[in-house]
Amino acid sequence: MMPMMGMQPQIILLKEGTDTSQGTPQLVSNINACMALADTVRTTLGPRGMDKLIHDDKGRVTISNDGATIMKLLDVVHPAAKTLVDVSLSQDAEVGDGTTTVVILSGEFLREAKPFVEEGVHPRSIIKSYRQACNLAVSKLKELSVSLEGKGEEEKRQLLLKCAATSLNSKLVSGEREFFAQMCVDAVSCLDSSTLDLKMIGMKKVIGGGLRDSFLVDGVAFKKTFSYAGFEQQPKSFNNPKILLLNIELELKSEKENAEIRLDDPAKYQSIVDAGKPSAGCL
Repeated sequence: MMPMMGMQPQIILLKEGTDTSQGTPQLVSNINACMALADTVRTTLGPRGMDKLIHDDKGRVTISNDGATIMKLLDVVHPAAKTLVDVSLSQDAEVGDGTTTVVILSGEFLREAKPFVEEGVHPRSIIKSYRQACNLAVSKLKELSVSLEGKGEEEKRQLLLKCAATSLNSKLVSGEREFFAQMCVDAVSCLDSSTLDLKMIGMKKVIGGGLRDSFLVDGVAFKKTFSYAGFEQQPKSFNNPKILLLNIELELKSEKENAEIRLDDPAKYQSIVDAGKPSAGCL
């Protein structure tokens, strides 16, 4: 047999420690990685859940029991486990709550499917069964759900207050959940009912004070520090003011040292020098 001219075997170099498994062993490895990640946030679930202290490579320390925050700060390398991070972030973006629950549920689904995978059941059969179970769960939830249609404004507000207080049960501010639930409902009520754009609600963090020092501003608020001389004598509030919005700066800035000005008339030199001097009327 003549050797094949110009044909060379392909050589693939893999980094040391690279997992090259495939088939059922790889599926089991993916399930184990997701279960390990779910066990990490399992203890933060519920009103008596514990907080996690996370220290990153930049020296910043974060204490939280919020599933989305913990998932975002964890340095997850395994590609299958990263899907749980994406699930948690999607839950946070779409609903705003239940981030820990969705991770734990996903891990439990995989835990229950692991014995079937090891016994050789095809993944498509497992997925089909999970979809049937999903349809049954959704139909049961619709049966237990409470519709807001036809209810009065006060009854709708009470339901929203209960939902907000329930969401705050597992947060650090759970001791003042009635106070913050009232604030959250008031903030959402200020939005346009046709769009309900949550991006129109902003939060400003101010160091110092207690939880009940927080308040809602029905309008636009800017965090501005008084740093100029004599600000103690200036008024701190105005009633029905006229506001002017400018997209230019009112301050005069000096030219750069290497700025170059060319003149075709020597008589214009003095006018340029005068323009660079600060005016006595500008304070």
